[in-house]
Amino acid sequence: MTILSLDPATNQTPSALHGFLAQCQTAARRAHRAKLVSISLEVEALDPLAVLASIYEAGEKHFYVERPAENLAIAGAEAVLEFTGAGAGRFEECQAFVDDVLANAIIVGDQGVPFAGPHFFTGFTFFDEVSAEEPFSAVTVFVPRWQVATRAGRTVAVANVMIGDDSDIDLISQKIWRAHRRFGAFVTGEGLFTPQGEAPKITLSELGGGDRYQAAVRRAVNRIRAGEFEKIVLARAKDLVATKPLHPMQALDGLRQRFRDCYAFSLANGAGQSFIGASPERLVRVHGGMLSTEALAGSAPRGRTAEEDEQRGADLLASRKDRHEHQLVLDSILRRVKPLGLQLEVPAEPKLRKFDNVQHLHTPVRAALPVGVRVLDVLAGLHPTPAVGGVPREPALAGIREMENFSRGLYAGAIGWIDGRGNGEFFVGLRSALIDGHKARLYAGAGIVAASQPELELAETELKFMAMERALFSS
Repeated sequence: MTILSLDPATNQTPSALHGFLAQCQTAARRAHRAKLVSISLEVEALDPLAVLASIYEAGEKHFYVERPAENLAIAGAEAVLEFTGAGAGRFEECQAFVDDVLANAIIVGDQGVPFAGPHFFTGFTFFDEVSAEEPFSAVTVFVPRWQVATRAGRTVAVANVMIGDDSDIDLISQKIWRAHRRFGAFVTGEGLFTPQGEAPKITLSELGGGDRYQAAVRRAVNRIRAGEFEKIVLARAKDLVATKPLHPMQALDGLRQRFRDCYAFSLANGAGQSFIGASPERLVRVHGGMLSTEALAGSAPRGRTAEEDEQRGADLLASRKDRHEHQLVLDSILRRVKPLGLQLEVPAEPKLRKFDNVQHLHTPVRAALPVGVRVLDVLAGLHPTPAVGGVPREPALAGIREMENFSRGLYAGAIGWIDGRGNGEFFVGLRSALIDGHKARLYAGAGIVAASQPELELAETELKFMAMERALFSS
């Protein structure tokens, strides 16, 4: 990897850009392989979702995530490099792809700006194998042609291009220059998220019928009491059909405004399908050599008044069933990262994590990463956590395959990014939907333990469905 201190801001002429790309082509010829050239430039404040909406095309890959409470937003579109894989070794294969690209990359611009440089946008499905008919491979990774990100009041625009021996430098430099000028002139996203015409008529139906989920919960409780597993997470799916195509950008705008503490996200496969949602759960974050993860399990509704909300939170903290479910998740996290040699910092007791319509038991976990341990090493050990799978892992995963009547795909999968400096962040694909034209499939699940009651688990999943239902009904 070659990192140049050259600041593109001092070379903002078409001829200077052309000359620089010509030098990159010479380097590619010497290396006898194409090189990724990544050019970062700090720009005036932009809204990444508005930028993505302005260039959105259903036939192009895109990635977007925003967490307003952390002043974080990032969007990338069009793939210049991509990788897909499957199987138990998919995390290692993904890391090998990232390493190979970075080893032959030329990175230009101030790398001290948050989100400067190339980013690898990644989605790992819940299971490590999926059928050929699935919209997303078991692992999907791509480097975007265009990327815009903002954090802590700073905004960076990134252009990524592949330069090889036969690349048309004139055409590439013209495209980058036009995009640079376009970003500079981009002022507002006003009107981009406003539905056009009449609101579509929408129908919503439970996959498999309304009684199926409670019957599955009863079977799971019986198997838990028989000693097959201690916990299993069972999900429901609803199918939505609209009279006109659904627009993911409009739904995302509503999700980011309503769920400011969540990750509002979208990952598009370039074939017209987008997996979107508002996830409350960080799976793992690595920044500056520090690891952050969390146990988030045990749920209760928010109260209609401050007094009711406080009481429901107190009841959740005192619930033996929910505390047991939460402890199973935390114990598994600690057990699965132990082989990596981490010295973990863990609070003695969980606290409440409150969202718009639900609250959870929450325990943060932190550690310094030892030399040689990277974010995908941690992710490979953690995913899927008992918060979305079960305990013990393998019997629970087998039970999920038996008792759920749909393919999870990216639901409860790991979605996020890796940069060129060893940083990365992944969240869990929850409170989510797969959008496909005028159709969508919505997902929600609940953790089942020996004390679970089918009617209460049904009510919990219904509460979790509300985020996506409201977003799509208003889009």
